[in-house]
Amino acid sequence: MTGAASSPAVREAAARVLEACRARRLKVASAESCTGGLVAGALTEIPGSSDVFDVGFVTYSDAAKQRMLGVAAVILERHGAVSRETAEAMAEGALAASKADLAVAVTGIAGPGGGSPNKPVGLVHFAAAARDGERLHREKRYGDIGRSGVRKAAVAEALAMLELLAAAARD
Repeated sequence: MTGAASSPAVREAAARVLEACRARRLKVASAESCTGGLVAGALTEIPGSSDVFDVGFVTYSDAAKQRMLGVAAVILERHGAVSRETAEAMAEGALAASKADLAVAVTGIAGPGGGSPNKPVGLVHFAAAARDGERLHREKRYGDIGRSGVRKAAVAEALAMLELLAAAARD
């Protein structure tokens, strides 16, 4: 894999997620916007990942978020695509549309444009959800560190959230 998700640290994080999920027989799904499938790519770069990784949704447009993940139009209208509410709805939607036990969602503004005073370049919302009811949300403000930098940092954060959920999963 090339690009934003190819660092050794990301590869190690992906391997840890797969190992933790494999130990608990958990399946994983991703729902991605600003990372464009890089979380799924990091996980599937590891040989044997097919026993853990179920599906990845790249829902870059609002219409795709609605169509593929069931994100309600009212959430997007009230809060915008880059929000806690949208990230949480994406994670829930990924669980609903898959056989996964865990899902992670990423939505943000990687730049270089597209930011505003309220939602600057580098703002990323993450949500992770488990079928057992566990939920996580994180908001990161990476700043204008470049498109690749934001995406790479977002992949690392998403993998860390999956690892945390997998470790907390009920056996």
